[in-house]
Amino acid sequence: MNTLLQNNTGTYTIHPLTRIGRVALVVNDLQGQIDFYRQVLNLKVHWQTESEAGLGAGGEDFLHLTQNPTARRYPRTSGLYHFAVLFPNQRELARAIARLFTLRYPNYPTDHIMTKTTYLSDPEGNGIELYAESPEDGYWTLAEGHYITRRKDGSLSSGREPLDVEKLFSLLSPQDKLENPLPAETRIGHIHLHVSSLDPAVDFYHRFLGFDLMGQDQSIRMAFVSAGGYHHHIGLNTWQGEGAPPPPADAAGLQYFAIQLPEREEVERLKRHLISHTLPIQEVDNGFMVRDPSQNRILLTAAR
Repeated sequence: MNTLLQNNTGTYTIHPLTRIGRVALVVNDLQGQIDFYRQVLNLKVHWQTESEAGLGAGGEDFLHLTQNPTARRYPRTSGLYHFAVLFPNQRELARAIARLFTLRYPNYPTDHIMTKTTYLSDPEGNGIELYAESPEDGYWTLAEGHYITRRKDGSLSSGREPLDVEKLFSLLSPQDKLENPLPAETRIGHIHLHVSSLDPAVDFYHRFLGFDLMGQDQSIRMAFVSAGGYHHHIGLNTWQGEGAPPPPADAAGLQYFAIQLPEREEVERLKRHLISHTLPIQEVDNGFMVRDPSQNRILLTAAR
């Protein structure tokens, strides 16, 4: 069970089938990053040029890499906290984590009760979450402005328990080879962003982009927004510091992320809504770009 804190009551609500599309990163070493995502996370390279590449699970790209050898990382700025790869079931997550263990790649398996997950970073410091849904184990809700996680028996959880990896691995069979391709359903499930201030970010994603506000906890400086009742498509936090500036133009890291609406008319409907509120947009071939108050770039596009 997910608790909706506030449905969008304004003039626009984003379509419930909206989801997060591809994540675009600026990287220093394109081939090194391709090797990591291919060898460690088992992504497919869909296409590659001298300076760019698209990766995923064999369908649409869900990761776009652009090389800039002189780009650098800047601390204490807004931008990417992590992007989250959603597996279609816990067995496939188990296979992905087993691959990390076999390669001895550092990662941090965590039980959020309603999801099973592990956290890691790529070689250039971009945060990644791998996860699968487990709503049968419990849920989170919001009470008096604080996130509360309960197991299925009603008992309280921190929501950040160590994952029972052995139990997860018991889902695997001898036929689950670690080198088998990722299932085609694997995709980006959500993205979590560092923002400069929580209230303006929530206002932008809730009131202007039309996401539902699923929870906002000022004590941990974090909020979740989503479409269609999902626990969160976008996480927002101020963990880089209140008032954290956007990264400079020569920064490595998040270039943009895509919000994918189910059809072109929904993209046009959102564009008209934003224009009516005088928000600046940038037309691109497959949709349009906007920036949130922390200058994170967002591509609004339609599903193929």
